[in-house]
Amino acid sequence: MLLILCSLLAILYVGVCAAMFFLQRSLLYPAPKAPIPLPRNQGFDELALEGGAYVDILHLPAPEGAPTVVHFHGNGEQLLDQLDLGAVFHQHGLGFLAVEYPGYGASPGQPTEAGIYAAAEAALARLRQQGVPPERTVLSGRSLGTGVAVEMARRGHGSRVMLVSPYTSIADIGALMLPFLPTSWLARDRFDSWAKAPALSLPVLVIHGEEDTLIPVDMGRRLGARFPHATVETVPGAGHNDVLERSGPERVRRMAAFALGGR
Repeated sequence: MLLILCSLLAILYVGVCAAMFFLQRSLLYPAPKAPIPLPRNQGFDELALEGGAYVDILHLPAPEGAPTVVHFHGNGEQLLDQLDLGAVFHQHGLGFLAVEYPGYGASPGQPTEAGIYAAAEAALARLRQQGVPPERTVLSGRSLGTGVAVEMARRGHGSRVMLVSPYTSIADIGALMLPFLPTSWLARDRFDSWAKAPALSLPVLVIHGEEDTLIPVDMGRRLGARFPHATVETVPGAGHNDVLERSGPERVRRMAAFALGGR
């Protein structure tokens, strides 16, 4: 009887692992949709990708000689949600380029780690064609987007990095949420910033809410310590979704000053 019970439990466990393997992308990428066509007169445009696909971008060009912040949003956001952030950076004398993920907002396709990286590189390539070199490119990410920013930095696309609510890797987040599953084996999209951080010698600013219940602040601190030149700033009372908003415009002003070359 015990042997039968153990066999049934093993089959159930394997079934749960299989379900998580095949369903994980629907959990990782909730992919909100844009309710309206994106207004071109506000800086939105389409960016062609290989194979005839495209993603939308939001581009507010920098003043002559100023840096451009290239931003990658969180998994529950979309490009439309970046208008206010872009406007604040632009008011501080910075350019702003936000890249949509395949399958998000008004952009077709299905989000994957490789597909998001491809969209990010295409956007950065367009920025280069417009005369903005890596030396005037500041990579920025929030939550899921921090993994994209770190990968683009690893590929040599920026001079500074700003990470809001970062994680060490998706496998590590999975282990926190589902400690009974072998998430290190099951994760299809890894976004492994932990492994990449030690090789990135450029300046990094990490901002993390002290009451973040989705990505614990200790994870942000540990990741920050992996970068050779990082500053970690925590926000008292802030959670995961309000870390920039909790203290009014103060945190975004801090990011703008860092993007302009401050420490």
